[in-house]
Amino acid sequence: MKTKIKTCFLLFATVILVATACRKQLINVSDGFEKPGLSRIWSSDRMERRSFEIESQVVRSGRSAAKITLLTSDTYEAGEQGDLPTERDELREATSLFSLENRMYEFKFSMFLPDTFPVVPVRLVIAQWKEYCGGNDSCSNDSPVVALRYVSDTLKISLQTGRHRTILYERSDIRNHWLDFDFLLRFTQKDNGILKASINGEKIVDYKGVTSYPASRGYRPDSNRYYFKMGLYRDVMKEPMCIYIDDYSKKEIEENTVSGS
Repeated sequence: MKTKIKTCFLLFATVILVATACRKQLINVSDGFEKPGLSRIWSSDRMERRSFEIESQVVRSGRSAAKITLLTSDTYEAGEQGDLPTERDELREATSLFSLENRMYEFKFSMFLPDTFPVVPVRLVIAQWKEYCGGNDSCSNDSPVVALRYVSDTLKISLQTGRHRTILYERSDIRNHWLDFDFLLRFTQKDNGILKASINGEKIVDYKGVTSYPASRGYRPDSNRYYFKMGLYRDVMKEPMCIYIDDYSKKEIEENTVSGS
């Protein structure tokens, strides 16, 4: 079994290396969830297919939006190193779109949590940027570098590049209205990383510093890769949850076009 898992990780790593090495143009993709199926810019390997749908009742713009409904035991994972077991339904960006270290990217997306959304004290992540570990045991259980967390009716933006997690922003009362997120990110192990964020046009985070785990944790010394996921990821619980998503885009930005970077 361990040999099979290791082989799968090696194959996945090869796919990532080939996909990023062949990239010739800057990334510029978007999805308004206007088509009936899932766009090719997404992978559903972290989601039950039945949990995703295109609907037209709760929409940020256009005619439709995505709805993700998480049920108990969806994409279940046992806890590691003392962690509680988890379940999730997340959209993961396609492998060919993974972000590269020392490049600048802008992510935009809108989310809506209905007023019936459970307010619970358990771990719940609705969007995250994860550093690709490559199956190394020393970093396989690391938390996301950047995450949008919603716990006990408080939305938090967290940054973690080591043992300790830093909360860069908090706010409450986010249910029952659309939130338009805009993130500007440069991932790097050096101190020139960038994390800027706004919600509904209001600037809320302006961080400069390390935005990547160090090589000492099992990552590469440079040229690391980072992937984006959004949806619902939580500790196991019985109560279902649903979230609506619309107006997603990702753009790779030339450095000389970013003011103040």
